[in-house]
Amino acid sequence: MITFAHYTYHKRPNAMKLYPLFALGTPEIILIVLVILLLFGAKRIPELMKSMGKGVKNFKEGMREVEKEINTPEETKKQTKENEPESK
Repeated sequence: MITFAHYTYHKRPNAMKLYPLFALGTPEIILIVLVILLLFGAKRIPELMKSMGKGVKNFKEGMREVEKEINTPEETKKQTKENEPESK
């Protein structure tokens, strides 16, 4: 077996395996965090995380609404539509 950076060649033909290209270790993660700090600065990172959290929260609420609508029986949907006042 011959090993290169991301590939392993076995002596058998057609037995090439591709190792994960995005296997991140501690040094790579530290480097990524440092680059993010340099690009955005320490003051903007909390703002970015806050807005990202709000986005995830809104996405989850939307998913819950869709699941609720899918799981609601048709009769209940008709009743709620009939009870709603029409707004023009």
